[in-house]
Amino acid sequence: MPSLENTYQELFGHRAEVIAEAPGRVNLIGEHIDYSEGFVLPFAIADRTFAAIARNKDGLVRIASQQRKNRIFTIDIKDVKPGSTGEWEKYVLGVIWTMGVTSGVDILVDGHVPSGAGLSSSAALECSVAVGLNLLFDLKKSLEEIARAAQKAENDYVGMPCGIMDQSVSLMGREGSALLLDCRDLSTESVPFDVASAGLELLIIDTQAHHALVDGGYAERRASCESVAAKFSIPSMRHLTMDVLESRKSEITETEFIRARHAVTEIQRVKDAVIALRASDFSTLGRLINESHFSLRDDYTVSCPELDVAVDASLAVGALGSRMVGGGFGGSAIALIKADQIESVKDSIRSAYSAKGFKAPRFFTSLPSAGASAKLIS
Repeated sequence: MPSLENTYQELFGHRAEVIAEAPGRVNLIGEHIDYSEGFVLPFAIADRTFAAIARNKDGLVRIASQQRKNRIFTIDIKDVKPGSTGEWEKYVLGVIWTMGVTSGVDILVDGHVPSGAGLSSSAALECSVAVGLNLLFDLKKSLEEIARAAQKAENDYVGMPCGIMDQSVSLMGREGSALLLDCRDLSTESVPFDVASAGLELLIIDTQAHHALVDGGYAERRASCESVAAKFSIPSMRHLTMDVLESRKSEITETEFIRARHAVTEIQRVKDAVIALRASDFSTLGRLINESHFSLRDDYTVSCPELDVAVDASLAVGALGSRMVGGGFGGSAIALIKADQIESVKDSIRSAYSAKGFKAPRFFTSLPSAGASAKLIS
């Protein structure tokens, strides 16, 4: 397979100036609370998206993919603004727009984060391009500023009202650790995540029920939490307790109540999970992971049959904990299992899927990996 640099030169007729990369992510716990100023505990995975970038003198933005070499998307840099044309290219265009780039650029991306699997392939794409542009144009933006720029690209350009978690961990992830991220101020703390020494493995289950979050389900749930915050005159779910929520239940709708209940309890579960990890208390971590799934399934209603079957089949053969990860409605689940049980867990899930007539799932594992990086090509 030709290298990214060689393919770039073949496509655009000149050499790339920068090669950048950014990983996808798995979130251990803390789902659908990043936009409520909560805490989340993700880690960057080994699978990454690469971007080769250089300036051009034509005032054009040209975007291509290693996976679709026969197509180059072209737009004038002056037309890069919300509402422009483009499909997946909008993630790239949005980053160009939010990073304030006004010169023509040629970009070739090579994505190795499974799309639609709930592992944040979109953030990997955004962040690889963002760190590449930051270096190429010497923009001197901090990682926090780049994270907010990438989030703004997805919110305002793509039209997906995501929170800040995915971009933050893609940029700030550290090898060997999960990242405790405060979504209010983007402060971070590394939490050692070493399951191997305890004879455990974190199995990632791609349900093959691929999701698309721009269909309104995500926005609707975010709007419920924001509505509760407005009715209670608080900034976000971060400022709400279960006692207050219960006492003021009559002021909100039943749907708003259960959405808020998920947010409040999930924020607490993240705090408890950090304590469990630091104590190497994996049985407690497993219980919290299970509770997170039940809350996402019942209160936030973002699970789906494929995710529930994967979780139930994992628990049936001894997983310490299992839950859906990502935005939901499909995508991936995780299972915290004993390393010597990995094949039995896979077999259990495959059998359960076959019995339901579901498409066969995919499995992989990943240790916490480093975040995004970029380098100039000499």
